Amino acid sequence: MTRQPLFQQHQIQQIVVTAAEMREVEARIFAAGMPVAALMEKVAIAIVQRIAELYPAPMQVGILVGSGHNGGDGLVVARELHFRGYAVSVYCCSTQFKELTGYHANYCQSLGIPFIEQVAALQNCNLLIDALFGIGLARQLSTDLVALINQVNTWMKPVISIDLPSGLQTDTGQPLGTAIQATHTLCLGLWKQGLLQDQALKFVGKAELIDFDVPLADVLAVVGELPKVRRITTDSAIAHLPLQRPATAHKYTMGHLLLVCGSRQYAGAAILAGLGARASGVGMLSIAVPESLKPILIAQLPEALIVGCAETELGAIAHLPMDDLESYNAIACGPGLTSDAGAVVQCVLDSDRPLLLDADGLNYLASAGAIPTLQSRSAATILTPHWGEFNRLFPDLADNPTCRIATTQQAAAQTGAIVLLKGAHTIIADSHITWINPDSTPALARGGSGDVFTGLLSGLLAQHSASNVHPPTPLASSLSPLTSLVQSATWWHSQAGILAAQERTELGVDAYTLTQYLSQIWRVV
Repeated sequence: MTRQPLFQQHQIQQIVVTAAEMREVEARIFAAGMPVAALMEKVAIAIVQRIAELYPAPMQVGILVGSGHNGGDGLVVARELHFRGYAVSVYCCSTQFKELTGYHANYCQSLGIPFIEQVAALQNCNLLIDALFGIGLARQLSTDLVALINQVNTWMKPVISIDLPSGLQTDTGQPLGTAIQATHTLCLGLWKQGLLQDQALKFVGKAELIDFDVPLADVLAVVGELPKVRRITTDSAIAHLPLQRPATAHKYTMGHLLLVCGSRQYAGAAILAGLGARASGVGMLSIAVPESLKPILIAQLPEALIVGCAETELGAIAHLPMDDLESYNAIACGPGLTSDAGAVVQCVLDSDRPLLLDADGLNYLASAGAIPTLQSRSAATILTPHWGEFNRLFPDLADNPTCRIATTQQAAAQTGAIVLLKGAHTIIADSHITWINPDSTPALARGGSGDVFTGLLSGLLAQHSASNVHPPTPLASSLSPLTSLVQSATWWHSQAGILAAQERTELGVDAYTLTQYLSQIWRVV
């Protein structure tokens, strides 16, 4: 859709804005001389082009129009679809229009485009265009509008929403009473924060960006040269992957990872984490497990160094046999440990190694009240909770989860850690930047897929740490490069799930199968 230089396209695709930021960007464009009417025409023509690609004429199209400029966009779309041979009907939810929107309404009527009085008359249309509300909606919808939108949703028709589904709050993605359930959302100019929140998923459908050539300089003037909230793209992910392997590389220069995981009850967690780490390309992999699991791990991961540990009566690791953890470039701790291994978690917390905590590592943090101690760690810490674990770690933040992006940012600020909140749209935050993963698959909603991710990410963490042979730097100055690596690992894991689901269906992607697809991603990127 765009004619901007390629590097600008890549940056535009990453930037995520709030409603206030988008208004400020638009204000700069208008102040520079772009007429509002001209921009409306430009945007609407781009929308029509995409609609024609998705739903070619002839077709009956119903357009839901609001009183503001989103409604104006819808009326220009109505006009242009009419000229392209579509049978267009328009329903207006108000008779009071903004001036420019009113002009377009008058012209559409002069062309003979029918304006209907009852929304039920659109039920026979093949396609609906939602142009009721844009980013300006902040209030709860009226009873009449709630009834109208709910009625439209019952029709189960294809719906294309302009900018965002009407009824969604732009920043949080929460419905303001209800919202249009779109099959496609054509987001205008820049990605809106609300579209990338889990609670918006049932309304957004497939989201695409319609880039109307918004000047990058104006965007950066508003969001800063280093935008705080970014959307993970293929370009941003592969900028850090695969990690470079110099011609003189050997196993120790490619990182040495220690996985602390598994118990008699959860032996599979250790295997899956180990297989994820193997796929990362880490040079050396050591896995600390209860002694009774050692033969199983050797059989599954013959290249790994399996460290058998003394066991508790319940089959958890009682303590780590090694006194010195400095030989490892990174440690990952948690999958399958059970709550009986708290002393082991505390041991790695006390180390000066970069550390990833997941599963029972996180549960120990919550139960022991150890969150405040993370700020004093001399090396980076990565926390990877799902929502249940996050709720236990940060009950004060989880009480009001209207905006998971802000909640994750607050958790990162509290801990000084990189916090990765798992979900359909995984959110990654440190004290400087937030990344959101827009693409995933329900195929990953299987036990063990998180263990695979722990291994994959920690293997990359060890390689990154091995490539930086200088002494540990202050945490604040070292987080952003690591956070970029975390977003790359998140993309890698989700793309492997997507590829596996495409080839095997969503039901065919168990955690072990997922590990087989991690290396295949690099054949298709």
